[in-house]
Amino acid sequence: MTGHDSQIDPDVYIAAVLKMYLELPETPSRAGPHDRRTALTLYERRVAFLTVEAAMLLSSLRRLGRPPDYPPLSSIRSLAYFRPTIEELQANPIPDGYLDYLRRKVRILSGERRVKICS
Repeated sequence: MTGHDSQIDPDVYIAAVLKMYLELPETPSRAGPHDRRTALTLYERRVAFLTVEAAMLLSSLRRLGRPPDYPPLSSIRSLAYFRPTIEELQANPIPDGYLDYLRRKVRILSGERRVKICS
């Protein structure tokens, strides 16, 4: 899925956003109804999937990269947590190639997670 294509089925977009969200470190193992509504809102606002993905990765890296002597942060409980970073990247898009860097860095720092998406 690249960018925002008006022909993408909303269910496909929502499922992809939720899958990405649940694969991140410090997120729940299941998406709830509020997360689905947030993903639908992103679709309705025509936010490109790649922008959403970059925002989630960047937010995760910011958390993972905190100095070890800082107090620990609580787990991420909602997809809405990423809205400010999504807005940040809509105003200031990332350069070409940076998304691949974010993907690799999160993969290295967090490892893999199994995903469960509730319907």
